Amino acid sequence: MPKLIITTTFLLLLGACTVFAPPPVPGQTMAAVEASRGQPGARYPGQNGDTIAEYGAGAFGQFTWMATYGADGRLRSWEQVLTDEKFAAVKLGQDNKDSILRTFGHPAETTCLSLRDLEVWSYRYKQSGVWNSMMHIHFSKDGIVREMMSGPDPLYEEKRGFF
Repeated sequence: MPKLIITTTFLLLLGACTVFAPPPVPGQTMAAVEASRGQPGARYPGQNGDTIAEYGAGAFGQFTWMATYGADGRLRSWEQVLTDEKFAAVKLGQDNKDSILRTFGHPAETTCLSLRDLEVWSYRYKQSGVWNSMMHIHFSKDGIVREMMSGPDPLYEEKRGFF
């Protein structure tokens, strides 16, 4: 039992170091960022030889950071992307799965609405920086964004019963 407690405490502290580490500074090399933040969850080719690296907080996280590196391998930007402003920039009928993946990273959940023939990607985030919410992005069969809606995150909803 004491080993379990020590191991759990160590892992929590190790994870806290990554979460609370100061943000990378533009101009740092990809190797320097990865030394402090670890390997990204995914990498995507960007425009003009850029590389986009996804640093997500996992299925239960409300934050995803995207690092953009220039062709020279140096950090251009480090941005928390699960925000109201970023979601507001999504263009219905124009954005697709690829552009959403490059902008927000992997979703926390994916579901299908069979009656409407839509695939839904859901992202946990702090709406207005306060409320535990989920943004649901709906794609048609051709992978185009058709609608979006935000609502409370059921993970944080209080469970109420009759008793």
